[in-house]
Amino acid sequence: MSELPAHTRRSKRVGVNDEWTLNTDGGARGNPGPGGAGIVLRDPSGDVACRGGAFLGVVTNNVAEYQALLWGLRAAIALGARRVLVLADSELVVKQLRGEYRVKNEGLKPLFLEAQSLRRQLDGVVFEHVVRADNAEADVLANEAMDSRASIGDAPDPPCGRADTLFG
Repeated sequence: MSELPAHTRRSKRVGVNDEWTLNTDGGARGNPGPGGAGIVLRDPSGDVACRGGAFLGVVTNNVAEYQALLWGLRAAIALGARRVLVLADSELVVKQLRGEYRVKNEGLKPLFLEAQSLRRQLDGVVFEHVVRADNAEADVLANEAMDSRASIGDAPDPPCGRADTLFG
């Protein structure tokens, strides 16, 4: 795995000291095409708790974005996080989870419902859209996973493509 910059993005909200930060990114080359997911999870002090990239097989870009989010939320729960700030460059995923956009695509509905289920296991989740440049670490991991067609990093339980949602 490539060495990543020691960039730390922390919540600007004052008084929130138990909030973990999760950067997620997914992508597909061809849409649908070979896809990957990348995550970087930071503990409340800003230290990297885990990071990883996972090859997803043939998926759409939106499915890859959701798979990255789901993986990151599962990792946060596994590592004991209770409050999570999610930073993602997918406007669609962020706005769907904020309730600003409806989930119209049938292939994305099961992923949306899974995200809502994981969200309920936490005390608080905030979804924030960031520009691609502010999500570079997760992007690098997703691309490395696509290039190597393998899972990389130390994040627990990398995702596997699910036949019912591959082309959402």
